[in-house]
Amino acid sequence: MRKNEISTAVESLQNLLVSRATGSVEDDAEFLRLRKLVLDQHELDGCTPKFLRTCRNLAQFWQFIKFEYASYAERRQYLWDQFRPMLEFLERGGSSPSDGLVSRVIEEFDLAHVQAAWKKALDRRATDPEGAITMARTLLESVCKHILEDGGVQDDSPDLNKLYRQTAEKLNLAPSQHTEQVFKQILGGCTAVVEGLGALRNRLSDSHGKGKVGVKPASRHAELAVNLSGTLAVFLLSTWDARNETSTN
Repeated sequence: MRKNEISTAVESLQNLLVSRATGSVEDDAEFLRLRKLVLDQHELDGCTPKFLRTCRNLAQFWQFIKFEYASYAERRQYLWDQFRPMLEFLERGGSSPSDGLVSRVIEEFDLAHVQAAWKKALDRRATDPEGAITMARTLLESVCKHILEDGGVQDDSPDLNKLYRQTAEKLNLAPSQHTEQVFKQILGGCTAVVEGLGALRNRLSDSHGKGKVGVKPASRHAELAVNLSGTLAVFLLSTWDARNETSTN
């Protein structure tokens, strides 16, 4: 489906829900059609309103919205705010290229905790940058711990840098394990990405309290953190899988 058609569907769904939330009667079949169309666009997973996933018909939506906000004005503003990330996302040209690939690879490994971290990172990327940055770090931590545990190494350390160094050595991805300059440079860059994500999480995420003058991340910071962590997570998991296949052949 073309981006302009998706944008039209999102806007139509927003308008239908605003109309229903402010007292008008709307067609439930049309809501179901538009809802399915929007939820089927997996590039929107990171910015789809939570209520749209849980409210499966207009009756459920009405029960949700009427108790959540008393006035029509509040309901309109809530819905505009909820739909804004999707519309802005589509106006920017759509999803990050890595979203679908990362999701498919992570699903193939069937690791519930890793899937949950990636899903939360995507869900929060547009609407909760601080939470998304926290989950980007959690994703890499979960992947490293999975690989280490699967390889017989037990380490419950909360230090991501340490976990990554151990994982890289286990996978022969540490820069010191290579002599070719190009590999040392690329693998050193991966190490720098992990260190940078840890620092970004400590500086900008919701994992620590802030003083009077706190630095708030923008959605672009969250997008960078989530995209980097997702790409690196796929690289680590794919490398581990390839090494396991080689050892069994």
